[in-house]
Order: sequence, then C-alpha cells, then structure tokens
Amino acid sequence: MLTHPTLDQMQALGLGGMAAAYRDLADQSKGDDLSRDEWLGLMLDREAAMRADKRLTNRLAVARLRFVDACIENIDFAAHRGLDRRNTLSLAQGAWLKAHENLIITGQTGTGKTWLACAFGRQAARLDHSVLYLRMPRLFEDLALARLDGRFPRLIDKLARVQLLILDDWGTHSLTDQQRLDLLEIFEERYRRKSTLITAQLPIAQWHAMIGEPTIADAILDRIVHNAHRVTLEGHEKAKNTAALDRRRKRRNQSQMTSTRQPSADPILLSAT
Repeated sequence: MLTHPTLDQMQALGLGGMAAAYRDLADQSKGDDLSRDEWLGLMLDREAAMRADKRLTNRLAVARLRFVDACIENIDFAAHRGLDRRNTLSLAQGAWLKAHENLIITGQTGTGKTWLACAFGRQAARLDHSVLYLRMPRLFEDLALARLDGRFPRLIDKLARVQLLILDDWGTHSLTDQQRLDLLEIFEERYRRKSTLITAQLPIAQWHAMIGEPTIADAILDRIVHNAHRVTLEGHEKAKNTAALDRRRKRRNQSQMTSTRQPSADPILLSAT
C-alpha cells in the first residue's frame, strides 16, 4: 500500500488527526487485525479530538482570560467562602448558557471572584461557546477610543455576538452619562440572546445607585439581574472568623481527648496511703 500519497492527501485536506491515526495504525502490528470500519472509526475519532482541542485553544486565546489555568476541577470547596458545590457543578453543565441567562458573582476583595469567573469562562469554551473577558475600566476605554476612530458600531457588534461576555470589576466607580448609554446599548443587544457574567464587590442592592440615572439604571438592571444566577462569596472577615472557630473547636476536642487518656491513680498506691 502506498501510504505516503494517502498521508499527503489527508494533510492537504486538513485532516491532520486522521493522518496521525493512519500512520500509527500502519506502524502497529495489531492494525492488521482491525476491519476497515474499525480503522475508519479510529481515524475519525482522532480527527474529531484534534479539532476539538484546536477549537478550545483558539477560543481560549480569543477569550484572554486573566487566569488562564483556572478551571472548575480546581475549585477549592473546602475554603470558607460560602461556595455551594452542588450549585457550582450545576452551573458548570452550561444550561444557563444555552438559555441565554446571566451569572453574577459578588464578594469582597480577595475572595476569588475573578478566578471563579475565569473557571466558568474556560468551562464555557469547553462547551464550544465563544468567550471574551474584559475589565470594566478597559471596556470603557475601548468604547471611548472606538467612538473617536469610527470603530464603535463594529465594537458593539463584537460585544453583542460573543456568547459569554465576562465583565470583571463591575461597580468600582460611578458612571458618566455616555458610559451609562454605552452599557444600555450593549445589554440591549445581548438581552435574551447571549449570556453575561459579572463580578462585583458591590452588592446587587447598590447597583441602581451606582449606575446613577434612575431610568437608565432600571433599564440596565432589568436586562442583567432578573434572569441571572447569583453566587455570593464570603468575605475575608467571615472566612477568618470561621477558620478561627474551627481551630478553637479542634484544640478543645484535642484537649478533651488528652484528658480522657490520662491514667487513673494506682489502687495499690492508694491503699498504701
């Protein structure tokens, strides 16, 4: 069999996975024991796996996640952050993405909001959704520059088309009139069409005041909050207090176990006295 022309044709057609599987099977003696259907099945499996890996790599490169290694499997549920395992794993299945719903992660600084958002971003890319990560200050800078050089409609279209838009550091500063209008434009284009993930230190109850103008604030929040899943991470103080309580409880248990192990007085010595 002339394998080289066959491999060259596969490569020319962009079937690198099938070519690699074909080469491996041809070099293995057990390949002779397989039927043509089995050969074809193994080659197609390799091609599909290679394309999925390449697609994931490309999606992650475009997403520009702040924590590129964050993933659902590495979440520490033992940490005292109030993170519910069942709810988190349920969100990781991606039904909220298919339903074009939102996700809001709130909590104090240092509780891992951004890392968790990036983990959900990677999971969305695994589920074959396009992802884009942006910090709110950078978003407003890009919008202002795009308005000046004529790219504003294209940028809005790009933000509207991405299937999961991650907006980090929401509510860190008050908004200008133009920024309010830009946000309304973005969320109007995305409402019930795509999903948005927002991280914020500011509790949701204070978002209306942060946005400022009541009418626009109502319109923006109506498109963000009402169909959003919520994850609230506990702050440092509560986490430290819980950990300190656990340490005190552990020391108390250890002292009780030590006291129960102490030997009783020798009865012979007692009778001698």
